[in-house]
Amino acid sequence: MRTRLTELLGCRHPIVQTGMGYVAGAGLVAATSAAGGFGIVASATMPLDQLRLTLRKIRARTDAPFGVNVRTDAPDAEERIDLLVREKVRLASFALAPSRDLIRRCADGGVLTMPSVGARRHAEKVADWGVDAVLVQGGEGGGHTGPVPTTLLLPQVVDAVGIPVVAAGGFFDGRGLVAALAYGASGIAMGTRFLLTSDSPVALDVKRRYLAADVTGTVVTTRVDGVPHRVLRTPFVDSLERAGRVTALTRALRNAAAFRRASGLSWPALLRAGRATRHGRDLSWAQTLMAANTPAMLHASMVDGRPSAGVMSAGQVAGLIDDLPSCAELIDRIMTEADARLTALAAVR
Repeated sequence: MRTRLTELLGCRHPIVQTGMGYVAGAGLVAATSAAGGFGIVASATMPLDQLRLTLRKIRARTDAPFGVNVRTDAPDAEERIDLLVREKVRLASFALAPSRDLIRRCADGGVLTMPSVGARRHAEKVADWGVDAVLVQGGEGGGHTGPVPTTLLLPQVVDAVGIPVVAAGGFFDGRGLVAALAYGASGIAMGTRFLLTSDSPVALDVKRRYLAADVTGTVVTTRVDGVPHRVLRTPFVDSLERAGRVTALTRALRNAAAFRRASGLSWPALLRAGRATRHGRDLSWAQTLMAANTPAMLHASMVDGRPSAGVMSAGQVAGLIDDLPSCAELIDRIMTEADARLTALAAVR
């Protein structure tokens, strides 16, 4: 299937695997790209040296193109972009809008750019700045998300910008791919669906928690890091939702201390990270501390396999998934379903 996205990225199929912290490492990304999709490394939870090693591991497994997600507010963001340029990585994706300087740095080095957006005005802004594509995530998506569903947000953005648009939030099969194409998107991006594959590094017990969820099994909460965050509903998350100010602050301090020990950060460095998260937001100090140590809560679930002690970002689509195929099996299934759906639509016409 040829679309503007496959031509831009050089992949065989218009299916993107998103950069999920502690999940989208060398194994998952290489498996996705080798199967004809486009894998994206989650570098926000990796030190620079680990990112460098991850790129080499991917290249040892496949010569297919892939991308890297970069935090625009990371203190070493420019160094990471320079690494992508040196390693000839195809795409830099961004959860937050990149600065004009970062976009220019990528363009000068031959690296494509694709920020994620949750509003039409954000898409228009970054398109004017010269990005190559935008990923549009509707409210059904996991992790940080907005209130507008994909079916309303996607056509708005497609009509507003002239660059390839990738649709995210609620996609898991070939029907969804065809629906996104019908709206004018050039492809789809999936996080939860790729997390629930045999190539994903997440522990089996954690995957079973996802598989057991129904479509009402997620919740959008601000109690994780101060901004709307869609996660699986668990007793731990429910306790965050019920906690009063004193309890929330106590838990935040305890989690921050654990994160400080695990990361090796000093208390001043941790507080500086907390202040950075407060920029432009009306957050309590409890929320600020929680934001600073959110990686620790993700690590507890995604890496340590302890869902009772952490949070699990999840799209509502988790309630529609009931198996753990390989990335190759998943992508082949999606493309087969999409072909059948397109044939059926042609017959209707």
